[in-house]
Amino acid sequence: MVGVNDARPARPHHKLTDDGRRVREVLTYSRRGSRFTPKQAAGWAAHQADWVIPDEAVDRPGFRIADAWDREAPLIVEIGSGVGEATAALAAARPDANILAFEVWRPGIADSLWRVAEAGADNVRFCGVDAVWSLEHLIEPGSLSELWTFFPDPWHKTKHNKRRFVTATNAAIAASRLEHGAVWRLATDWADYANQMVDVLDAEPLLEGGRVGRWDDRPVTRFERKGLEKGRTITDLAYTRTSH
Repeated sequence: MVGVNDARPARPHHKLTDDGRRVREVLTYSRRGSRFTPKQAAGWAAHQADWVIPDEAVDRPGFRIADAWDREAPLIVEIGSGVGEATAALAAARPDANILAFEVWRPGIADSLWRVAEAGADNVRFCGVDAVWSLEHLIEPGSLSELWTFFPDPWHKTKHNKRRFVTATNAAIAASRLEHGAVWRLATDWADYANQMVDVLDAEPLLEGGRVGRWDDRPVTRFERKGLEKGRTITDLAYTRTSH
């Protein structure tokens, strides 16, 4: 991992070839539209300055994720917070933790801002930088008390499966960022992705776990409701960091 006082490698979308062309990378997301609804615009205007980490901030020398809060507290990361339904409820129930939510869809962050504000969860910070890059270069090994990945993009076409977040490479990075005994919780409504998650995470030597019953703390989100309406089975997984 690059130290906080060192130059970090270029973020995705910023890497260039020697002749100045943008490097094409396999990413776990696609950037969608950025137009706000009136409610999203209001949430953004009210809370963006306090609760959103600017993308360019991570490139500054000496940047530390911990400085986004005015206190030291256990750090929980959520990858893909969507519109913040789960984020708001879970963060409000954990006022003693610092919650870092990664989401690249700006209207989703704007939605999340008013949701966490209504929930009184002022312990959440949002970041729109690539989560894989951030885990590797911004999060210290062994520093996470929990990790959440709920309903990540399934990239259901076979040719796009390589873009799924839960791969062996990404799982190794994520597992190394958990402190000993910390839990990585996941949920998906795509059966084949659930099977892939189990295969990948069972093979990760730092983790132990598997399929579990529905996590009671996790609220039913619109993504889950859509899956249920289409007759899909919801799979919850929990894996614990057991090795040093």
